[in-house]
Amino acid sequence: MYDLAAKEYRPPRDLPELKTYLQAAVEIEHLTIPVYMSGLYSIVPGTNAYACEVIRSVLLEEMLHMTLAGNLLNAVGGTPDMGRLTRGYPARLPFGDPSLPPIALQHFSPDALETFLLIERPHSFVPSEPDETGWTSIGQFYEAIRRGIEALEEAARSTGQTIFTGDPAEQVGPEDFYNSGGETFRITDLKSALLAIEVIGEQGEGAQDTIWDSDDKIFGEQRQVAHYFRFNEILTGRSYGPHDLPRTQPSGPLIDVTWKNAYPIDPEAKTAHFAPYPEIHRAVEDFNDTYARLLVLFERVFDGKPREMEKAVPLMLELRDLAQRIYRNPHPDTDDKPGLHASPTFELDDSRLRRAREHVTELLATPPEIPAQPATRPAGAQKEEQHS
Repeated sequence: MYDLAAKEYRPPRDLPELKTYLQAAVEIEHLTIPVYMSGLYSIVPGTNAYACEVIRSVLLEEMLHMTLAGNLLNAVGGTPDMGRLTRGYPARLPFGDPSLPPIALQHFSPDALETFLLIERPHSFVPSEPDETGWTSIGQFYEAIRRGIEALEEAARSTGQTIFTGDPAEQVGPEDFYNSGGETFRITDLKSALLAIEVIGEQGEGAQDTIWDSDDKIFGEQRQVAHYFRFNEILTGRSYGPHDLPRTQPSGPLIDVTWKNAYPIDPEAKTAHFAPYPEIHRAVEDFNDTYARLLVLFERVFDGKPREMEKAVPLMLELRDLAQRIYRNPHPDTDDKPGLHASPTFELDDSRLRRAREHVTELLATPPEIPAQPATRPAGAQKEEQHS
Protein backbone atom coordinates (compact mmCIF):
# COMPACT_ATOMS: atom_id res chain seq x y z
CA MET A 1 0.00 0.00 0.00
CA TYR A 2 2.75 2.43 0.97
CA ASP A 3 6.23 2.03 -0.51
CA LEU A 4 8.74 3.00 2.18
CA ALA A 5 11.73 2.31 -0.08
CA ALA A 6 12.37 5.90 -1.12
CA LYS A 7 14.91 6.62 -3.83
CA GLU A 8 15.79 9.88 -2.13
CA TYR A 9 14.90 11.58 1.12
CA ARG A 10 13.20 14.98 0.91
CA PRO A 11 10.00 16.72 2.01
CA PRO A 12 7.06 14.92 0.35
CA ARG A 13 6.03 16.61 -2.91
CA ASP A 14 2.54 15.20 -3.47
CA LEU A 15 -0.26 13.59 -1.47
CA PRO A 16 0.70 9.95 -2.16
CA GLU A 17 4.26 10.70 -1.07
CA LEU A 18 2.98 12.45 2.07
CA LYS A 19 0.94 9.35 2.94
CA THR A 20 4.06 7.23 2.50
CA TYR A 21 5.98 9.46 4.92
CA LEU A 22 3.15 9.38 7.47
CA GLN A 23 2.96 5.58 7.23
CA ALA A 24 6.70 5.61 7.94
CA ALA A 25 6.06 7.88 10.94
CA VAL A 26 3.60 5.32 12.35
CA GLU A 27 6.21 2.62 11.87
CA ILE A 28 9.01 4.65 13.47
CA GLU A 29 6.90 5.33 16.55
CA HIS A 30 5.89 1.68 16.71
CA LEU A 31 9.49 0.46 16.41
CA THR A 32 10.47 2.25 19.59
CA ILE A 33 7.79 0.52 21.67
CA PRO A 34 9.33 -3.02 21.79
CA VAL A 35 12.79 -1.48 22.33
CA TYR A 36 11.58 0.43 25.39
CA MET A 37 9.49 -2.52 26.58
CA SER A 38 12.60 -4.71 26.54
CA GLY A 39 14.54 -2.20 28.60
CA LEU A 40 11.67 -1.81 31.08
CA TYR A 41 10.53 -5.40 31.58
CA SER A 42 14.06 -6.83 31.80
CA ILE A 43 14.60 -4.89 35.05
CA VAL A 44 14.39 -7.19 38.06
CA PRO A 45 11.03 -6.39 39.70
CA GLY A 46 11.32 -4.18 42.76
CA THR A 47 14.57 -2.52 41.66
CA ASN A 48 15.53 0.64 39.74
CA ALA A 49 12.26 2.35 40.63
CA TYR A 50 13.20 5.70 39.07
CA ALA A 51 14.37 4.13 35.80
CA CYS A 52 11.21 2.01 35.63
CA GLU A 53 8.99 5.05 35.98
CA VAL A 54 10.95 7.03 33.37
CA ILE A 55 10.95 4.27 30.75
CA ARG A 56 7.29 3.53 31.40
CA SER A 57 6.37 7.20 30.94
CA VAL A 58 8.25 7.40 27.66
CA LEU A 59 6.68 4.14 26.48
CA LEU A 60 3.19 5.57 27.02
CA GLU A 61 4.13 8.77 25.21
CA GLU A 62 5.43 6.77 22.25
CA MET A 63 1.99 5.15 22.04
CA LEU A 64 0.57 8.69 22.00
CA HIS A 65 2.98 9.62 19.20
CA MET A 66 2.01 6.55 17.15
CA THR A 67 -1.64 7.50 17.62
CA LEU A 68 -1.06 11.11 16.55
CA ALA A 69 0.88 9.89 13.49
CA GLY A 70 -2.09 7.62 12.70
CA ASN A 71 -4.46 10.57 13.05
CA LEU A 72 -2.25 12.62 10.71
CA LEU A 73 -2.44 9.88 8.09
CA ASN A 74 -6.20 9.51 8.52
CA ALA A 75 -6.61 13.28 8.26
CA VAL A 76 -5.19 13.34 4.72
CA GLY A 77 -7.27 10.39 3.53
CA GLY A 78 -4.99 7.47 4.38
CA THR A 79 -5.21 4.54 6.79
CA PRO A 80 -2.23 3.19 8.74
CA ASP A 81 -1.27 -0.26 7.52
CA MET A 82 -0.23 -2.13 10.66
CA GLY A 83 0.42 -5.25 8.61
CA ARG A 84 3.55 -3.76 7.12
CA LEU A 85 5.20 -2.95 10.41
CA THR A 86 8.67 -4.39 10.89
CA ARG A 87 8.51 -8.12 11.56
CA GLY A 88 11.55 -8.48 13.83
CA TYR A 89 14.66 -6.98 15.38
CA PRO A 90 17.32 -5.66 14.94
CA ALA A 91 15.47 -3.22 12.69
CA ARG A 92 16.29 -0.17 10.61
CA LEU A 93 14.18 2.95 10.96
CA PRO A 94 12.37 3.97 7.73
CA PHE A 95 14.05 6.76 5.75
CA GLY A 96 16.93 6.81 8.23
CA ASP A 97 20.44 7.51 7.00
CA PRO A 98 22.43 4.30 6.32
CA SER A 99 24.97 5.45 8.91
CA LEU A 100 22.39 4.85 11.66
CA PRO A 101 22.82 1.36 13.16
CA PRO A 102 19.82 -0.98 13.37
CA ILE A 103 18.02 -0.75 16.70
CA ALA A 104 18.01 -3.94 18.75
CA LEU A 105 16.13 -5.36 21.70
CA GLN A 106 18.42 -4.96 24.73
CA HIS A 107 18.10 -5.49 28.45
CA PHE A 108 18.36 -2.55 30.83
CA SER A 109 22.00 -1.54 30.53
CA PRO A 110 24.23 1.38 29.50
CA ASP A 111 24.20 0.02 25.93
CA ALA A 112 20.39 0.06 25.90
CA LEU A 113 20.33 3.64 27.17
CA GLU A 114 22.78 4.64 24.43
CA THR A 115 20.32 3.20 21.90
CA PHE A 116 17.48 5.13 23.54
CA LEU A 117 19.53 8.33 23.25
CA LEU A 118 20.26 7.64 19.58
CA ILE A 119 16.52 7.29 18.90
CA GLU A 120 15.57 10.45 20.79
CA ARG A 121 18.53 12.73 20.09
CA PRO A 122 17.54 16.33 19.44
CA HIS A 123 17.37 17.89 16.01
CA SER A 124 19.93 20.49 17.12
CA PHE A 125 22.51 17.78 17.93
CA VAL A 126 22.90 16.76 14.27
CA PRO A 127 23.48 18.67 11.01
CA SER A 128 20.46 20.89 10.33
CA GLU A 129 19.92 19.70 6.75
CA PRO A 130 19.99 15.97 6.04
CA ASP A 131 21.04 14.91 2.57
CA GLU A 132 19.04 12.68 0.27
CA THR A 133 20.35 9.52 1.97
CA GLY A 134 18.05 9.99 4.96
CA TRP A 135 17.50 11.66 8.31
CA THR A 136 19.84 11.41 11.29
CA SER A 137 17.32 12.53 13.93
CA ILE A 138 13.61 11.87 14.14
CA GLY A 139 13.15 15.62 14.52
CA GLN A 140 14.61 16.04 11.02
CA PHE A 141 12.11 13.51 9.70
CA TYR A 142 9.12 15.33 11.18
CA GLU A 143 10.51 18.63 9.92
CA ALA A 144 10.39 17.19 6.39
CA ILE A 145 6.78 16.10 6.99
CA ARG A 146 5.89 19.57 8.33
CA ARG A 147 7.36 21.28 5.27
CA GLY A 148 5.55 18.89 2.95
CA ILE A 149 2.20 19.39 4.68
CA GLU A 150 2.51 23.18 4.61
CA ALA A 151 3.44 23.27 0.92
CA LEU A 152 0.74 20.81 -0.14
CA GLU A 153 -1.98 22.56 1.87
CA GLU A 154 -0.95 25.94 0.45
CA ALA A 155 -1.19 24.54 -3.09
CA ALA A 156 -4.58 22.97 -2.34
CA ARG A 157 -5.96 26.19 -0.87
CA SER A 158 -4.96 28.10 -3.99
CA THR A 159 -7.57 26.04 -5.84
CA GLY A 160 -10.18 26.24 -3.07
CA GLN A 161 -9.45 22.76 -1.74
CA THR A 162 -7.66 21.14 1.21
CA ILE A 163 -5.55 18.06 1.80
CA PHE A 164 -7.44 17.37 5.05
CA THR A 165 -10.25 15.27 3.61
CA GLY A 166 -10.38 12.42 6.15
CA ASP A 167 -13.36 11.77 8.38
CA PRO A 168 -12.57 13.13 11.89
CA ALA A 169 -14.94 10.56 13.39
CA GLU A 170 -12.47 7.83 12.42
CA GLN A 171 -9.65 9.40 14.41
CA VAL A 172 -8.67 8.73 18.00
CA GLY A 173 -9.88 11.54 20.24
CA PRO A 174 -9.18 12.55 23.86
CA GLU A 175 -12.10 10.44 25.06
CA ASP A 176 -10.37 7.36 23.60
CA PHE A 177 -6.76 7.87 24.72
CA TYR A 178 -5.25 9.73 27.64
CA ASN A 179 -2.19 9.26 29.82
CA SER A 180 0.08 11.36 32.00
CA GLY A 181 2.07 12.34 28.91
CA GLY A 182 -0.77 14.24 27.26
CA GLU A 183 -3.78 13.35 25.20
CA THR A 184 -4.47 12.70 21.59
CA PHE A 185 -6.68 14.95 19.50
CA ARG A 186 -8.36 14.88 16.12
CA ILE A 187 -6.58 16.50 13.20
CA THR A 188 -8.83 18.44 10.86
CA ASP A 189 -6.71 21.25 9.42
CA LEU A 190 -3.22 22.68 9.11
CA LYS A 191 -3.21 24.13 12.63
CA SER A 192 -4.01 20.82 14.35
CA ALA A 193 -1.59 18.94 12.06
CA LEU A 194 1.27 21.27 13.03
CA LEU A 195 0.33 20.92 16.70
CA ALA A 196 0.60 17.12 16.45
CA ILE A 197 4.07 17.42 14.92
CA GLU A 198 5.03 19.87 17.68
CA VAL A 199 3.86 17.49 20.42
CA ILE A 200 5.78 14.54 18.96
CA GLY A 201 8.97 16.53 18.45
CA GLU A 202 9.05 18.45 21.72
CA GLN A 203 8.19 15.50 23.95
CA GLY A 204 11.10 13.63 22.41
CA GLU A 205 13.87 16.20 22.06
CA GLY A 206 12.77 19.25 24.03
CA ALA A 207 11.11 22.54 23.15
CA GLN A 208 13.03 25.41 21.56
CA ASP A 209 16.47 23.87 22.15
CA THR A 210 15.88 23.31 25.89
CA ILE A 211 15.82 20.16 28.00
CA TRP A 212 12.08 20.65 28.70
CA ASP A 213 9.03 19.36 26.85
CA SER A 214 5.98 21.55 26.23
CA ASP A 215 3.30 19.54 28.06
CA ASP A 216 2.68 22.49 30.38
CA LYS A 217 1.93 24.78 27.44
CA ILE A 218 -0.06 22.33 25.31
CA PHE A 219 -1.83 20.10 27.84
CA GLY A 220 -1.73 22.17 31.02
CA GLU A 221 0.34 19.46 32.73
CA GLN A 222 3.50 19.69 34.80
CA ARG A 223 6.56 20.44 32.69
CA GLN A 224 9.22 17.72 32.64
CA VAL A 225 12.43 17.02 30.79
CA ALA A 226 12.03 15.56 27.30
CA HIS A 227 12.67 11.90 26.44
CA TYR A 228 16.32 12.33 25.47
CA PHE A 229 17.15 14.04 28.71
CA ARG A 230 15.11 11.65 30.87
CA PHE A 231 17.16 8.81 29.43
CA ASN A 232 20.40 10.74 29.93
CA GLU A 233 19.51 11.14 33.61
CA ILE A 234 19.40 7.34 33.94
CA LEU A 235 22.65 6.85 32.01
CA THR A 236 24.57 9.44 34.03
CA GLY A 237 22.90 8.62 37.34
CA ARG A 238 22.03 12.24 37.99
CA SER A 239 18.91 14.35 37.43
CA TYR A 240 18.83 17.67 35.60
CA GLY A 241 18.61 20.91 37.49
CA PRO A 242 16.20 23.74 36.59
CA HIS A 243 18.91 25.76 34.81
CA ASP A 244 20.74 22.97 32.97
CA LEU A 245 21.16 23.21 29.20
CA PRO A 246 20.91 20.55 26.48
CA ARG A 247 24.66 20.36 25.87
CA THR A 248 25.69 20.23 29.52
CA GLN A 249 25.55 17.21 31.78
CA PRO A 250 22.88 17.08 34.48
CA SER A 251 23.82 18.80 37.73
CA GLY A 252 20.92 17.83 39.99
CA PRO A 253 20.60 15.15 42.70
CA LEU A 254 22.03 11.68 42.19
CA ILE A 255 19.74 8.89 40.96
CA ASP A 256 20.03 5.31 42.23
CA VAL A 257 20.71 3.10 39.20
CA THR A 258 21.88 -0.51 39.59
CA TRP A 259 22.72 -2.00 36.21
CA LYS A 260 23.25 -5.46 37.70
CA ASN A 261 19.56 -5.67 38.58
CA ALA A 262 18.51 -6.66 35.08
CA TYR A 263 18.20 -9.93 33.19
CA PRO A 264 20.88 -9.99 30.44
CA ILE A 265 19.48 -11.09 27.07
CA ASP A 266 20.68 -11.95 23.58
CA PRO A 267 19.70 -9.11 21.17
CA GLU A 268 19.73 -11.63 18.33
CA ALA A 269 17.34 -14.08 20.02
CA LYS A 270 14.59 -15.61 17.86
CA THR A 271 11.68 -17.84 18.78
CA ALA A 272 13.28 -20.73 16.87
CA HIS A 273 16.26 -20.65 19.24
CA PHE A 274 13.98 -21.84 22.04
CA ALA A 275 12.32 -24.66 20.07
CA PRO A 276 14.19 -27.46 21.94
CA TYR A 277 12.83 -26.13 25.23
CA PRO A 278 9.02 -26.45 25.07
CA GLU A 279 7.98 -24.40 28.10
CA ILE A 280 10.09 -21.37 27.22
CA HIS A 281 9.27 -21.71 23.52
CA ARG A 282 5.53 -21.73 24.33
CA ALA A 283 5.87 -18.65 26.54
CA VAL A 284 7.72 -16.73 23.81
CA GLU A 285 5.11 -17.80 21.26
CA ASP A 286 2.32 -16.66 23.59
CA PHE A 287 4.04 -13.31 23.98
CA ASN A 288 4.34 -12.84 20.22
CA ASP A 289 0.71 -13.83 19.74
CA THR A 290 -0.40 -11.26 22.32
CA TYR A 291 1.83 -8.63 20.73
CA ALA A 292 0.24 -9.38 17.34
CA ARG A 293 -3.22 -8.94 18.90
CA LEU A 294 -2.19 -5.54 20.24
CA LEU A 295 -1.11 -4.43 16.77
CA VAL A 296 -4.32 -5.78 15.24
CA LEU A 297 -6.26 -3.82 17.81
CA PHE A 298 -4.39 -0.67 16.77
CA GLU A 299 -5.21 -1.58 13.16
CA ARG A 300 -8.92 -1.56 14.02
CA VAL A 301 -8.58 1.65 16.02
CA PHE A 302 -6.92 3.43 13.10
CA ASP A 303 -9.45 2.01 10.65
CA GLY A 304 -12.43 3.86 12.08
CA LYS A 305 -13.02 2.17 15.45
CA PRO A 306 -11.27 4.55 17.87
CA ARG A 307 -13.32 3.49 20.92
CA GLU A 308 -11.61 0.11 20.84
CA MET A 309 -8.42 1.81 22.08
CA GLU A 310 -9.53 1.05 25.65
CA LYS A 311 -8.98 -2.65 24.94
CA ALA A 312 -5.23 -1.98 24.59
CA VAL A 313 -4.71 -1.66 28.34
CA PRO A 314 -5.43 -5.33 29.23
CA LEU A 315 -3.18 -6.46 26.36
CA MET A 316 -0.33 -4.22 27.54
CA LEU A 317 -0.65 -5.67 31.06
CA GLU A 318 -0.67 -9.18 29.64
CA LEU A 319 2.51 -8.43 27.69
CA ARG A 320 4.17 -7.13 30.84
CA ASP A 321 3.30 -10.24 32.82
CA LEU A 322 4.38 -12.60 30.04
CA ALA A 323 7.65 -10.73 29.53
CA GLN A 324 8.59 -10.78 33.20
CA ARG A 325 7.81 -14.49 33.36
CA ILE A 326 10.08 -15.16 30.35
CA TYR A 327 13.00 -13.02 31.56
CA ARG A 328 13.22 -14.95 34.83
CA ASN A 329 14.37 -18.06 32.92
CA PRO A 330 18.06 -18.52 32.17
CA HIS A 331 18.76 -18.88 28.46
CA PRO A 332 18.41 -22.63 27.82
CA ASP A 333 21.56 -22.78 25.71
CA THR A 334 23.93 -22.23 28.62
CA ASP A 335 26.97 -23.45 26.67
CA ASP A 336 26.77 -20.80 23.93
CA LYS A 337 24.85 -18.16 25.94
CA PRO A 338 26.37 -18.28 29.45
CA GLY A 339 24.84 -15.82 31.89
CA LEU A 340 22.02 -14.79 29.53
CA HIS A 341 18.29 -15.11 30.04
CA ALA A 342 15.39 -16.00 27.77
CA SER A 343 13.56 -13.02 26.23
CA PRO A 344 10.53 -12.00 24.16
CA THR A 345 11.40 -11.59 20.48
CA PHE A 346 8.54 -9.44 19.09
CA GLU A 347 8.42 -11.47 15.88
CA LEU A 348 5.54 -11.20 13.43
CA ASP A 349 4.58 -12.98 10.24
CA ASP A 350 1.48 -13.08 8.06
CA SER A 351 0.08 -16.23 9.65
CA ARG A 352 0.47 -14.83 13.16
CA LEU A 353 -1.24 -11.59 12.16
CA ARG A 354 -4.06 -13.54 10.49
CA ARG A 355 -4.65 -15.56 13.67
CA ALA A 356 -4.55 -12.36 15.71
CA ARG A 357 -7.18 -10.73 13.47
CA GLU A 358 -9.44 -13.77 13.85
CA HIS A 359 -8.96 -13.78 17.63
CA VAL A 360 -9.60 -10.06 18.09
CA THR A 361 -12.63 -10.08 15.79
CA GLU A 362 -14.14 -13.00 17.70
CA LEU A 363 -13.31 -11.42 21.06
CA LEU A 364 -14.89 -8.08 20.22
CA ALA A 365 -17.97 -9.75 18.74
CA THR A 366 -18.67 -11.61 21.99
CA PRO A 367 -20.86 -9.60 24.39
CA PRO A 368 -19.38 -9.20 27.88
CA GLU A 369 -20.62 -11.62 30.48
CA ILE A 370 -23.10 -10.18 32.98
CA PRO A 371 -22.45 -11.50 36.50
CA ALA A 372 -25.31 -13.64 37.76
CA GLN A 373 -27.43 -11.91 40.38
CA PRO A 374 -28.43 -13.83 43.52
CA ALA A 375 -32.03 -14.98 43.43
CA THR A 376 -34.34 -12.79 45.47
CA ARG A 377 -36.96 -14.34 47.69
CA PRO A 378 -40.31 -12.94 48.76
CA ALA A 379 -40.10 -10.89 51.95
CA GLY A 380 -42.51 -13.22 53.69
CA ALA A 381 -40.38 -16.25 52.95
CA GLN A 382 -37.35 -14.49 54.39
CA LYS A 383 -39.19 -13.69 57.61
CA GLU A 384 -40.33 -17.29 57.97
CA GLU A 385 -36.73 -18.46 57.57
CA GLN A 386 -35.55 -16.05 60.25
CA HIS A 387 -38.11 -17.48 62.76
CA SER A 388 -37.55 -21.12 61.99
